[in-house]
Amino acid sequence: MKFIKYLLVGILFGVVLTKSEAVSWYRIYEMFHFQSFHMFGIIMTAVVVGTIGIQLFKRGNVKDIHGEPIKIADKDKGFTNYFVGGLLFGLGWGLIGTCPGPIFILIGAGFWAVGVILLGSLVGTYLYGLLRNKLPH
Repeated sequence: MKFIKYLLVGILFGVVLTKSEAVSWYRIYEMFHFQSFHMFGIIMTAVVVGTIGIQLFKRGNVKDIHGEPIKIADKDKGFTNYFVGGLLFGLGWGLIGTCPGPIFILIGAGFWAVGVILLGSLVGTYLYGLLRNKLPH
């Protein structure tokens, strides 16, 4: 019963992404061919909102639901790790036509073939967990 709030937030997230057409393969196709601003506008809005939220968390005395202060550590991994990770993420997104969040939304909307993508995501995550200590971080 305590997880109901997470389920409700997930459903709301799914509705927002569906209504904004962020889960549409056609919109993603348009974005990667630089034919439409639609997805870039959604992504830039998310970056701005996320940046403001992180700054508010860092500068304020924000606490989690248990009363503990939320601390966000500064990242010092360097540009190369983010570049390579972003490149791999973007290539996967471009080849598959969806990123991880909308996979569940598309399955919930009845696009059962996306289950293959979910299975591939889970296998990839599992393999990363096995190889994580051997990879350069």
